[in-house]
Amino acid sequence: MIAEVQASHFARLAPGLATLLQECVAEGASIGFIAPFSAQDASQYWQHKVAGKLGQPRFSLWVVEVAGEVAATVQLDAQTPANQRHRGEVAKLMVSPRYRRQGLARQLLAALEEKARQWQLTLLTLDTRTGDKAEPLYLAMGYQVAGCIPGFALSVDGSRLDATTVMYKGI
Repeated sequence: MIAEVQASHFARLAPGLATLLQECVAEGASIGFIAPFSAQDASQYWQHKVAGKLGQPRFSLWVVEVAGEVAATVQLDAQTPANQRHRGEVAKLMVSPRYRRQGLARQLLAALEEKARQWQLTLLTLDTRTGDKAEPLYLAMGYQVAGCIPGFALSVDGSRLDATTVMYKGI
């Protein structure tokens, strides 16, 4: 079941979110972290970077739970400068390896886009590692490629610099 996370429910979901993040990093997801990535590192991300934003204007977090387990998540961050109030950032779309190819990412993006419309946003942006598994999904969901930036981020294993593809969608 997909749900927008309320601050009052975060404590219950935090361990599952940490597990999901750790799984995705272990699978090589380029989402801002370097291996080895401990359970403590994952918990700290959710506690220090996300928990405080819940309940604030123009930030939302969604999860999909399957049989009581956090299977997928995404964030919409529209806490932008004054000259970018029309824009939101799609962030940290993650699906557990055990639940991929079941439409969860599409469901999350659909919920995120509906919230963006409610907030009267007209543009969504994101970046993804060039050639990543998620790139075809974003294209299928109507996102357009703005361009690629070579050497944008260190790979999860720290062995190379990967390019990123910057994408956008007018809504």
